[in-house]
Amino acid sequence: MSAGTAPTDDRDEVDEENHHVFWADEVADRIEARDPEDPITIKGGISPSGVPHLGNVNEIMRGYFVAEVLRDRGHEVRQVFTADDRDPLRKLPRKLADLDGNIVELGDVNAGALGRNLGKPYTDIPDPFDCCDSYGKHFSNLIQQSADLLGVPIDVMSNTEMYTSGELEDVTRDLLDNAEAAREVLAEYQDKVDEEYIPFNPICEECGKVTETVTAFDVDAGTVEYVCTDLKAGDNVIDGCGHEGTATLRDGKLPWRFEWPAQWKTLGVDFEPFGKDHAEGSWPSGEDIARNVMDFEPPVPMTYEWFTLNGKPFSSSEGNIVLVSEVLELLEPEVLRYFFTKDPSKARDFDIGRLDLLVDEFDRFERIYFGEEDADEREQALAERVYPMVVADPREERIRIPYTFAAILGMTDDPELREEIARREGHIPDDAPEWAVEAALARVEQAEAWAKRTGNEYDYDLKRTEMPNVDLDTETDAALSELADFIEAGHDGEEIQGEIYETAKRHDIDIGDFFGVGYQLFFGEEQGPKLGPFLSNLDEEFVLGRLRRER
Repeated sequence: MSAGTAPTDDRDEVDEENHHVFWADEVADRIEARDPEDPITIKGGISPSGVPHLGNVNEIMRGYFVAEVLRDRGHEVRQVFTADDRDPLRKLPRKLADLDGNIVELGDVNAGALGRNLGKPYTDIPDPFDCCDSYGKHFSNLIQQSADLLGVPIDVMSNTEMYTSGELEDVTRDLLDNAEAAREVLAEYQDKVDEEYIPFNPICEECGKVTETVTAFDVDAGTVEYVCTDLKAGDNVIDGCGHEGTATLRDGKLPWRFEWPAQWKTLGVDFEPFGKDHAEGSWPSGEDIARNVMDFEPPVPMTYEWFTLNGKPFSSSEGNIVLVSEVLELLEPEVLRYFFTKDPSKARDFDIGRLDLLVDEFDRFERIYFGEEDADEREQALAERVYPMVVADPREERIRIPYTFAAILGMTDDPELREEIARREGHIPDDAPEWAVEAALARVEQAEAWAKRTGNEYDYDLKRTEMPNVDLDTETDAALSELADFIEAGHDGEEIQGEIYETAKRHDIDIGDFFGVGYQLFFGEEQGPKLGPFLSNLDEEFVLGRLRRER
C-alpha cells in the first residue's frame, strides 16, 4: 500500500501472515515502513467554529490508539492537536459551551463580543464567557479538557502562536517563493484560482479582519501588500474596510489548502487521521502541494468515517451535540475509550438512549480478556490486544454491575441498600476488595443519570422502603399472589408480561386496572414502564415480597 493512499478495510487483500486483529496495528505498520525517527509525531486538528463535541474527539482517539501501538513497539511518540484559531470567524454559532461543560445559547453569553468581530481571527476575539484570553483560547481549553478526561496525552497547539512566533515563517516564505507552482497545483483542485492568486491571507492592520486580497509580496523582506476586501462567508459577505497596507508573514495566515501541509512540514508529522470530507477534498491537494510545491513527503493518512449522535449528524446549530464531560456522567471513561477502538472505516451511531448496549458490549469484551467468557479466536485476540489500551490498570478483581440493573438500583436513594441488593443478587462477591465495590457502585450513579437524561423505563422512584397504600379487593389480592408464584417458578420478562394479562383475565379484572395496581405497588403511580420485563430485572426477593404484600 502506498504512503499516499488511505487504508482500506478489505480483509481479503491482507496477507493472513501479516494481518493484525486491530486496525491501529496495520496503520503502525505503514508508519514504520517509512523508518521514521523518534519521536514519531501524530497530529489532528480542528477549527474552533462551534462546540467541541464528542464527534470532534474521533480524531484525537484514532490518533491515540495508533500512538499506543507505536509506544508498545518501543517508539517515542508525540501526539499534537492543532487549533486552527487564526481562521476568521465567519458566522455566529448558535450554541457554546463554558469550561464546566455546560452548553448554552448564544443569548446567554456576551454575544456582542462575537457579533462585532466577524471576519477576525478567533484568537483576536474576546471570550464571550470572559474567562479566557480569547474565544480561540476558550475553545482550545475545551479540547484539552476532553482529551484529559479520556486520559489522552496531547499537546494542543495554537496556529496563531505558530504564526506569531515565526514557527511557520520559513515554510510560508518558501511557499511565496514558489507562488507560481502553488497556483498551478491548486488550480487543479479549485476553479477560483487565477494568475494573480497569492497563497497568503493578511490580517488588516486597520480593522483586524482577515483579507484574501494580496497585491504584491517581497520574499526577501518577508512582507506582503494587501487591500482589505470583502470576505465571503457561505451565502453572506463580511465587509472589508478597503484599507491598503503592508503585513509581515507573521501578521496573517496561509489558506487552508496550504496551511495543512505547512503544519505537516513544520511539525514533522508522520501520521494524521481525518474525516472523509478531507479525504475527498483537502487531502488530495495537500499531498500534491507537499510533494510538488513544498518538496517533502506527506504523512501517512487514515480516513475515518463520521459517527452520528442518536441517529442524526452532530450539529451545534441544531443542538444535536454532546460533550465528553456529559458522556462521562453516564458511563466510565474506559467504556467510551472502547467505543473508539472500533473499526474507523465503518459509520456508527452513538445512541445515548441505548448506552446500555454499549456498556454490555464492553463488559463482555472485558470478561473475554480475563478468560471469564467463551469467545471465538478473533474476539479473544482482539480483547488481548486492545483491552490494555482501554483500561490503564487491568485488575481481575474489578466488578461490573450490569448497567440496566445499576439503573434499577439507581431508583433507590439509600447507598447501603443499593450495596445490600447488589450483594444479595450476586453482583458483588463477599470477598470483593473495597476499591472494587466502590468502583462498581459508581456505575449506579451513572446509570441513574442515564435514566434521568433519557427519561427511559428506569426513570422512576421505586418505593422500596415503604409499602404504598393500595386498596385491593379479594380477586386482585389473589391475582397478585398467583403472579408472584409464576415469577418465583422462573420466567423471563416477556413471559411475565403475558402472564399479567392472563392472570387478570382469569380473575375477571380489567387489564388496565391490574397493571395500574402493579404500578401503584412498585412506584406509587398509575403508570410506569413495561411491567413484565421490568419486574424480571428487579431482585426477586423484593418483587415476591411486594406482590404478596409482605414488604
